[in-house]
Amino acid sequence: MVQAKFWVLVKHFDGVPNDSNFKLKVEELPNIKDGEVLLEAVFLSVDPYMRVFSKLFMKEGDVMIGAQVAKVIESKNSAFPVGSHVVSDCGWRTHTISEGKGLLPVMADWPKDVSLSLALGTIGMPGLTAVYGIEEILGLQKGETLLVNAAAGAVGSLVGQIAKIKGCKVVGSAGTEAKVAFLKELGFDVYFNYKTVGSLEEALRNASPEGYDCFFDNVGGPSSSVALEQMKKFGRIALCGSISTYNDITPQTGPCPQLTMILKEIKMEGFLQARWEHKHPETLRKLMTWVKEGKLKTREHITKGFDNMPAAFMGLLKGDNIGKAIIAI
Repeated sequence: MVQAKFWVLVKHFDGVPNDSNFKLKVEELPNIKDGEVLLEAVFLSVDPYMRVFSKLFMKEGDVMIGAQVAKVIESKNSAFPVGSHVVSDCGWRTHTISEGKGLLPVMADWPKDVSLSLALGTIGMPGLTAVYGIEEILGLQKGETLLVNAAAGAVGSLVGQIAKIKGCKVVGSAGTEAKVAFLKELGFDVYFNYKTVGSLEEALRNASPEGYDCFFDNVGGPSSSVALEQMKKFGRIALCGSISTYNDITPQTGPCPQLTMILKEIKMEGFLQARWEHKHPETLRKLMTWVKEGKLKTREHITKGFDNMPAAFMGLLKGDNIGKAIIAI
């Protein structure tokens, strides 16, 4: 029998998560049955959405939600042979028995010189989110100007690079000098540390005096309201995340941007990448092609050891990561 380690949510978060919210448990798994596979985690993902989804969809005592790249180490399901790899939503577990439902096989011709961890990042959910936000929600066109916040994160860093591939001007904001240096490395046209500028409004105006055609918003809160005032007429805004509010105990309130949106006829839409699931295979191959061609640079913030998952998650929510946050087993 195989011993599985897993992290459970023992208490819902009250503000910023801490060690007392999590507990590590161990169980012995039974032998697999016909149609089942035994998975062993290789890489696990920590993402900001876990903070919100845990409140919406989890009960205390549940295994923490999340995606992982896992290796099939035993199989009685012909669709998933031993030695193959899958992306799954098994959560914070080292080993899982699955009937195969919801498992996404990693593309069979995955290049050996590309880390499988990218199936959780650039060639995974964050990459899909970036592409669909740009193409399906914003309809970004060559020559337009795009603003992206949290631009050094897993999604934001890809948004900026894809916009450059499409021939656009890209302005990005981040919260440390190291992250700003990363934006420069990625080829952003203008980049700044929103924590050190004297005025966010002035920084945005200086970065693009003519305003912004599109805004990819990962942050929400008051800073996004400031950015909205800089939008051009008929501007488009993709609402992807609200990092600034995830740890709030009480909802933020602020001025209503309704008048600005009406007068400038701005389009704003929230989205989740799962809406275009039917396009995932072709989109993932497009992302892989861009990586192989050197058009997309990848950066991962890797934490080693399954026991360090809560620490990595809490660090992510504090902004410790540059690029995609990954746990390597």
